[in-house]
Amino acid sequence: MTTKGNPEKRLKVMTVCGVGMGSSLILRTTAEKALKQLGLEVDLEHVDVSSARSIDADVIIGQAMHTEEFEDAAPVVVTISDFTDVEALKGKLKEALEAQGWLT
Repeated sequence: MTTKGNPEKRLKVMTVCGVGMGSSLILRTTAEKALKQLGLEVDLEHVDVSSARSIDADVIIGQAMHTEEFEDAAPVVVTISDFTDVEALKGKLKEALEAQGWLT
């Protein structure tokens, strides 16, 4: 299933951390679970902060120290505090995606 409300478009989601290896990869796994529970298939990538600046994304997920600089870089920027809390991330994603009309 693609995005509800726009079945032609798969959302591009990035999980971001300082180096793009450890924590962004863990967060990617958490995001995959949360997005699947929301019924969404997306293009999901984990990257470092420097690379993220040059990639167009619909959703950026990361810690506050990284997401603050992306507030205008994507329609949805989600700040997390726990890299493994699927339910918390799912709630934040659901709220943000509904606000954009990408999830009903």
